[in-house]
Amino acid sequence: MKPKKIWANFGVQDLERTTHFYQQLGFKPNGASGQLTSFFFGEEDFIIHFFLKELLEPGMKGEVADTKAGNEIIFTISARSREEVDTWAKEVEPAGGTLVSNPEAFGEGYYGFVFTDPDGHKFNVFFM
Repeated sequence: MKPKKIWANFGVQDLERTTHFYQQLGFKPNGASGQLTSFFFGEEDFIIHFFLKELLEPGMKGEVADTKAGNEIIFTISARSREEVDTWAKEVEPAGGTLVSNPEAFGEGYYGFVFTDPDGHKFNVFFM
């Protein structure tokens, strides 16, 4: 199999809230409609589409995971420095997200934290 491109699709409750959150964190918009809002992540422009949950489920042929009850997938965002990690950690809550952990050193040469967006989708932010 040789995919042309890969991207992620997440279910959300409120497109306006989701758009505001990711714009506040500085991610580049990839378009929006009445069904989804979409953003580019990282230098390679990885795309995450955020669909209204009730519109995504029929295409998925089942329910979308309850992010409040468990983990679906955790994306890792690579930071350029410890200072950038700390700055991002300070920006998450004012934008509407939740810090799951504060920035900390762990393992050998790792520094980072975990946050969720307003719908509970988890992200790691690491400097390695």
